[in-house]
Amino acid sequence: MTTSDYLTYIAGLPRVLAAAATLFRDERGRLLIVEPNYRKGWAVPGGTVESDQGEGPRQAARRETAEEIGLDLPPGRLLAVDWTRGPNRPPIAAYLYDGGVLDAAQLGAIRLQEEELLSWRLVEPGELDRYLLGPLATRVRAALEALGRGDGPVELEDGQPVDV
Repeated sequence: MTTSDYLTYIAGLPRVLAAAATLFRDERGRLLIVEPNYRKGWAVPGGTVESDQGEGPRQAARRETAEEIGLDLPPGRLLAVDWTRGPNRPPIAAYLYDGGVLDAAQLGAIRLQEEELLSWRLVEPGELDRYLLGPLATRVRAALEALGRGDGPVELEDGQPVDV
């Protein structure tokens, strides 16, 4: 196979997007969520993996957290991976990492990326459905359950656990 044939083959393969986010909590167990200005619903700090620049999911979670809320913290263990399908876009492989518990000083140091975010807040786990839309709420709940059990990561498709 020539280089040209190989590149043609690669160009014809299906495309998958990747995203990575970090799940932060406060000392009371509330979850840190952010309000994007470019779509409905809230999110957890995170975003697109810049794989074309050699970035992996863990690196993306750290970079996105630093960009979005101004905290440069290494992500903890992987809690969940979710394969999500959507209309008018390729599937997204979404990685969710444990960000740990933020203390009062860290919460006070949050600085929003004003180009993308309107606000942030801490919410009780039982309030997730009020803020997080689609499979994100179930992804976060599954990650919290894995965190509580001390196991994981959880494998999901469109926010629902995969039976194995």
